[in-house]
Amino acid sequence: MKKSVLTRYRVMAYVTGVLLVLLCLCMIGKYVLDIDGADGATRVVSIAHGWLYVVYLVFAFDLGSKAKWPVAKQLWVLLAGTVPTAAFFVERKVTRELDAKVAQDVPVAAKA
Repeated sequence: MKKSVLTRYRVMAYVTGVLLVLLCLCMIGKYVLDIDGADGATRVVSIAHGWLYVVYLVFAFDLGSKAKWPVAKQLWVLLAGTVPTAAFFVERKVTRELDAKVAQDVPVAAKA
């Protein structure tokens, strides 16, 4: 497996996680604290998170299929983008697990 597959997943996991936490904060501002302007921020962040979550799903599925994960693990990783802060923990666990696999696939340059 190429390192770029893992890197794409990691970037999207962080982006999705940050946007989901930001969305939660915007919704607290809108519904609990009744802050002016929180309605517009909630709308913008929710649309951004929704579209980028789809990109996260594609990259996570690509990573899982190349890592040959079972379906249950694949679903666990795919759903991590829907629970606030879960994407950070799942990304860390997946990266630790796959770093060795990525390192094995890196070709070594031959010495002349």
